[in-house]
Amino acid sequence: MATMLQRNKNLKPKEKKTREEYAQDALYREVWEEVNNDKTTEFVKKYYRQMLAVALVIMIAVTGIQIGVREYRARQVARAINYETAIENVDANALAAIGENTSGATADLALFQAYLLTNDVEKIERLATSGDTRDFRDLARLHVIGIRGDEMSATDVEKYLMPLNTKSSPFYYTACLTIAQKYLSVDDRDAANKWLDKIISDKDAPASISASAQMLR
Repeated sequence: MATMLQRNKNLKPKEKKTREEYAQDALYREVWEEVNNDKTTEFVKKYYRQMLAVALVIMIAVTGIQIGVREYRARQVARAINYETAIENVDANALAAIGENTSGATADLALFQAYLLTNDVEKIERLATSGDTRDFRDLARLHVIGIRGDEMSATDVEKYLMPLNTKSSPFYYTACLTIAQKYLSVDDRDAANKWLDKIISDKDAPASISASAQMLR
């Protein structure tokens, strides 16, 4: 088998280009560049309106996004300042205004705190039906039952707290116990036991609520 050295010896040396060949290469490159430049010019002339429109759209979109981000941050800062001021001044009206004019958990918290300061049932009922966050809606429903529960039938209480009848609600077990207590208050033990057993048989139920359910059972 021929060695690499032997193979290399058998290779023909590269022939150097002549002056004419270099000149031809240079001419070819020059012609090619001119053709490319002509094609580019033609393309730009043909589509420059479309290219300009796209550039304007991109520029407007980027500018709009930048303005939107600045305005959003400004609103967030203003909301935080207004909320802190309302808390410092214990201003129920300001908290209620934040709850009505903003959105998200901050709005729900502000409205809930306005209710705690004023005991205005309308505020807690509004939070229960139209709060932005599930946690505050569910908490508000429990407070409404604490206020209106004596006037309601047991089935109405159960129906009103039915949105809490899921473990995705942080107040699931509390709602189950509240419904059971309402049925016991009207001497409907069978209905009450259904809800009490639901708590007792659940290994994930908080110890304090499970103990209360066992005591009532």
